[in-house]
Amino acid sequence: MTRSGGHPIAKIMIPLVGHVNELSATKRILETEAKAVESTAGVSVDYKFGTMIEVPRGALTADEIATDAAFFSFGTNDLTQMTFGYSRDDAEGGFLLKYVEDKILPANPFQTLDDAVVGLMKIAVDKGRATRPDLELGICGEHGGDPESIAKCERIGLDYVSCSPFRVPVARLAAAQAALASAAERDR
Repeated sequence: MTRSGGHPIAKIMIPLVGHVNELSATKRILETEAKAVESTAGVSVDYKFGTMIEVPRGALTADEIATDAAFFSFGTNDLTQMTFGYSRDDAEGGFLLKYVEDKILPANPFQTLDDAVVGLMKIAVDKGRATRPDLELGICGEHGGDPESIAKCERIGLDYVSCSPFRVPVARLAAAQAALASAAERDR
């Protein structure tokens, strides 16, 4: 694409990072490979290197992780599983719906982001942007198509949502509504 006048920017995202050293080691491998590709192809490779924040430790050490990452994408299904200590498949196939029905939990945390998970995300947002103010932040997965979850993401300052194709229309509308509500709140 570069040779035909395009300017592609690859985004390389490393999953399940819990320690900055994991990301640093992977980044070194990526940089070596990118240089080899550039040398072989005779073109410059433009890319961004980032990580999924799916592990509570990753959220809590986001300031360190942001030294090597240009973006974070919150993998909220895994972050929810690890925060609750639930296997999604086991929980939804077993006790979780009963927990919601009996008001033990206010909602299914795999459908609508739980406030404790959002709290971890907010810590990661604040710490990550303290290290790297231009850090791009988003959410990927089914929570990215839930209007209530999108509103929570807007409130903590995420830049984008990603979800399955069939949820895109709802996600776009919810993101626009959340942005308008956030702007109205700032104007008060």
